[in-house]
Amino acid sequence: MAPETHYLMVSLVLFLVGCVGVLARRNLLVVLMGIELMLNAANLAFAAFSRSRLLVDGEIVVFFVIAVAAAEAAVGLAIVVALYRKKETVNLDRFNVLHQ
Repeated sequence: MAPETHYLMVSLVLFLVGCVGVLARRNLLVVLMGIELMLNAANLAFAAFSRSRLLVDGEIVVFFVIAVAAAEAAVGLAIVVALYRKKETVNLDRFNVLHQ
């Protein structure tokens, strides 16, 4: 069994990659993937803490986060498809309808 710090380091790397994907990219699909990476990083940290302390609370939270992530992916992809049909692009700079 790997020590808890290894899981947390992988979780940190996943979260940072997801955060960079959300903040630095202008493609809507990449932003959604970045959000999914950040949620999975949080899941890994919850599972690591839960396993090291022999509790099931973290694993229960992981199931809720997976359910929320699945709903977010379904709604997010539906919004992306609707926006692509309207503007024919997934570039976030083109979606400035709130400025008008």
